[in-house]
Amino acid sequence: MTTTVADRFRTEAAKRILVTDGAFGTMIQNYRLTEADYRGHLDTGFDQKGNNDLLVITMPHVIAEITEAYLDAGSDIVSTNTFNANRVSQADYGAEHLVRDLNMAAAHIARDAADTAEAKDGRPRFVAGAIGPTNKTLSLSPDVNDPGFRAIDFDELKDVYREQIDALLDGGVDFILIETIFDTLNAKAGIMAVLEAGEARGQDIPMMISMTVTDMSGRNLSGHSVEAFWAAIRHARPITVGLNCSFGAPQLRPHVVALSAIADTLIMVYPNAGLPNDLGAYDEEPDTTAGFIREWVDTGLINVIGGCCGTTPGHIAAMARTVRGHAPRVPASPPVQTMLAGLEPMILAA
Repeated sequence: MTTTVADRFRTEAAKRILVTDGAFGTMIQNYRLTEADYRGHLDTGFDQKGNNDLLVITMPHVIAEITEAYLDAGSDIVSTNTFNANRVSQADYGAEHLVRDLNMAAAHIARDAADTAEAKDGRPRFVAGAIGPTNKTLSLSPDVNDPGFRAIDFDELKDVYREQIDALLDGGVDFILIETIFDTLNAKAGIMAVLEAGEARGQDIPMMISMTVTDMSGRNLSGHSVEAFWAAIRHARPITVGLNCSFGAPQLRPHVVALSAIADTLIMVYPNAGLPNDLGAYDEEPDTTAGFIREWVDTGLINVIGGCCGTTPGHIAAMARTVRGHAPRVPASPPVQTMLAGLEPMILAA
């Protein structure tokens, strides 16, 4: 029987708590890149400073260095620098025509770094192709005077995701990571795009799905609780489900507890290093973040841990030390029952 990458991943996750990477944007800021650095040889007629995804083409050594730093810090999984490498987001920079090139280049950088690290010590490394939520929402109107208006429809967004997903897969990623989900319907468009890509290729494409909590009640922007979110996306059978970004580890903990109790798959959480200060910088030190994570480890809440905004290789190294030698969470075994989702889950007893 052929061993798939999903099989390899689950085997490793059964042995130990795995570690994913941290923020790319935070690290890129440290390079203090200029407009000329971002733009390189390209001219789209738009300023490019801030278009971090473009750096995989114009400054690939920067992205490679950041990826390698996370692997050196202990990451088992690295993600591609493609959070906004989609047609919708790149339209702000006049770079829609570069979407395939961006995703292919980013996947090659991450793949090469992961394979090199694995060859050094034999420990399996994995690559997650990251797709962000775009700057459009399917559930909400951007016009307060027209609640029924949508800036994009489901099929269009699905096609946007499909273009990105196909390029990431062609570039050699192991999983598709649908992350920072503020609108559950956007996530479902991403899921459909992955399923269609897999059908076209004749293979199952492993998915990682990660919601972001946008208020202290534990809901995303489209109003779904963590439990309702799981009810809405569990049909996709993701290899991991979890939470990222949000407010920081302490505020995220109760929602991690809730999801861990009901999800029959692996839990991956990567919180911010707290909240930014008045200057937009993150002050939370690596050992502080790792200290918050220790409680999650001690109570068996997680299978994969990492960092989002404000985290660095130092934060990832501290997390890797914290989880070393600790047993991973055992996925939940909920009863077989119908679970539907509004803003809260509706469970139909057998």
